[in-house]
Amino acid sequence: MTAEPSVQANSSETSLTLQVGGEMDYLTAPFFRDRLLDEIAQGKQRVVLDLSAVSFCDSAGLNVLLWAWRQADQAGAVLALACVPPTLERLLSMTGVDTVLRVYGTVAEAEDELVTDGGA
Repeated sequence: MTAEPSVQANSSETSLTLQVGGEMDYLTAPFFRDRLLDEIAQGKQRVVLDLSAVSFCDSAGLNVLLWAWRQADQAGAVLALACVPPTLERLLSMTGVDTVLRVYGTVAEAEDELVTDGGA
């Protein structure tokens, strides 16, 4: 049984934080793509995905994260990951995705770093 997918947005002066929850797999990938694209299209220059509520992520979910990163880049925004669960952090490391996507321990760290370095 797949945990109910969710994406909740919280916008601040400096960034857009998206709380992503549930299982990220082949069944939920279309939902996450649609919701993330809707939010990225809002035009914020800094987007942080808070993954603390992600209970499972397979290769389809990983593909969604990379896809979101590319969508943000094409929109002129910077996307970062925060609060990555240990199992997902291991997947990011094993696949080398952690060398492409910025990964931070907390949302605050991600926001501070993206503001400090201008998102570059």
